[in-house]
Amino acid sequence: MNNHQISFNYLSQEDLLEAGCFDIRIAIEIAEKTMLAFVQDRILFPEKIVQIFSHSSQERINCLPATLLDEKVCGVKWVSVFPQNPSRHQAQNLSAIFVLSEIEKGFPVAVMEGTLASNMRVAAMGAIAAKHLSRKQSEVIGFIGAGEQAKMHLLSMKVVRPSLKECRVAAKTVAGEQKFIYELSPLFPDMQFIGTDTHGRAAMDGADILVTATSVQAPLLKAEWMKEGAFYSHIGGWEDEYAVAQQCDKIVCDDWETVTHRTQTLSRMYSEGLLSGADIHADLHELVSGSKPGRENERERIYFNAVGLAYIDVAIAQAMYQRATSAHIGTELDLQQCMIFEHADILSRVRL
Repeated sequence: MNNHQISFNYLSQEDLLEAGCFDIRIAIEIAEKTMLAFVQDRILFPEKIVQIFSHSSQERINCLPATLLDEKVCGVKWVSVFPQNPSRHQAQNLSAIFVLSEIEKGFPVAVMEGTLASNMRVAAMGAIAAKHLSRKQSEVIGFIGAGEQAKMHLLSMKVVRPSLKECRVAAKTVAGEQKFIYELSPLFPDMQFIGTDTHGRAAMDGADILVTATSVQAPLLKAEWMKEGAFYSHIGGWEDEYAVAQQCDKIVCDDWETVTHRTQTLSRMYSEGLLSGADIHADLHELVSGSKPGRENERERIYFNAVGLAYIDVAIAQAMYQRATSAHIGTELDLQQCMIFEHADILSRVRL
C-alpha cells in the first residue's frame, strides 16, 4: 500500500452475523462500560441532526455522531425511520449504516450495516434499566408490538431476568403475534408464549415487565393495566397515556435532556408543562455508576424512557468491527488508491 492509499472494511449484516456479533450479553456489557466512560468525560457526544419528512407519521432520517476517546474512534450512524414501510411497502421501518474513522489521521476504517447494532442497543438499554428497576423475580413480560424491537427486547430481558416464564404479546394483527411466537419460542423452551388476539390489555394487565415497541403515535398503554410493582420500558414515540407516567413512583430516562427535545410521551408532557426535570429520578448512567438507587421496594411502579444514545451505538458498532476483523470477515475496499493528481492518466480525465 502506498502512503496515499486509503482502505476500509465493509461489513454487511450477514458478515456481522457470521462473525458472531449478534451477542446480546456483549451489547449489554459494552453499553454499561460506555455509560461509565461518558460519566468520566471520555465520550464526545454532539447533537444529532434530524430531517423529518412527515410530522404526522414521523418519517425521518437522522445523523448521529459520537467519539470514543479511549478507543480513538469517531463514528456516525445514519438511520432512517419510516413507520409506514410495513403497511405501504411490506418492508422494514428502520435501516441504518455506520461509518467508523480512526482519529489519528482521520481516515475511515469501516462502513457497516447498522440495523443490527441499533436494535441491539435499544434492547441492551432496556435490559440494563430492567436490571436496576424491575423486580428481581419478575415472571411475566407483556408486549404491545411484535416487530424486531420487541423480539430484541425479549432476548435482552431474559438475559437480565432469567426468572421470566410467561410472555404475552399483542400486535396489530394475529399473524404478527403468531410470527413473534413462532420465531422466539424455540429459543426459550422454559417460557409460555401467549398471543392476545391484538388486545393490549390482555398482554399488559398484571405483567411484571411491560414493553411497548410500536411505531404508532397513540396512547396504547393504559395506566390501569400497570400493576403495583411493575416496570415499564417505553421504546417508541407516543405509546402510552399520560396517566401511566403520572402514577409511577420513579421515572428514569437514558438522557432526560435529550428527551425534552423529542416526541416521546414524556417529551409531550414536558412541552405541555405537565412534567419537569424535578420529576425525573435519574438518567440511566447514574444507576449504572451507583450514584443514584434503582428499585428500592417491591411496590414501586417504575417508568423507563429511552430515546437513544449515539455513543452507545458507536461503541457497539466498534466492538462488532473488532470482532469481525479479528475473524477476518468482511470485504476490504479502497476509498482511494492514490491522491487525485497522482493518477497517471489524470490529465485525460479532467473536464474543463
